[in-house]
Amino acid sequence: MKTVIVINGRGGCGKDTICDICAGLYRVVNVSSITPIKEIAALGGWNGEKDPKSRKMLADLKELFTEYNDLPTKYILSELDRFLASDSEILFVHIREASEIKKFVKQASEKCGVITLLVKRHTGDYSSEALGNASDDNVEDYDYDFTFINSAASVEALSKDVESFFKTNIMKG
Repeated sequence: MKTVIVINGRGGCGKDTICDICAGLYRVVNVSSITPIKEIAALGGWNGEKDPKSRKMLADLKELFTEYNDLPTKYILSELDRFLASDSEILFVHIREASEIKKFVKQASEKCGVITLLVKRHTGDYSSEALGNASDDNVEDYDYDFTFINSAASVEALSKDVESFFKTNIMKG
């Protein structure tokens, strides 16, 4: 069974950890609409920082390329085609902006079903302060199919929560 999941949430909420946990349970492919933008930014001197200034630069650059030639969506649709031709079970697609999620879901739904998942974190070491760019700060501006609340105090506890959530809600049947 092929499952395509648009996964979103504020920076630091645990999206990548959840994807890693699922990779221990299923055959997973993990892609992001920001990947080609990061490659372009690296050519301009960005070296991987995740500070507010870098996040804003990446968000602004992504918006420019979305308007110019829709590079982020073209990239993830090509990755979707590769996933559909593979033996992988889950494709996680990281997209921040509600308008871009809608566009991907509409276009991808012509080929397969798509589930949207918002990850929220409610632990003492997580900041909900604004990061200063619309892509990060407005992740909740979409009506997601599912919301996963990451309230685990350890990776072990999170692993159990993720396994249970996916078996009950996403990979049932």
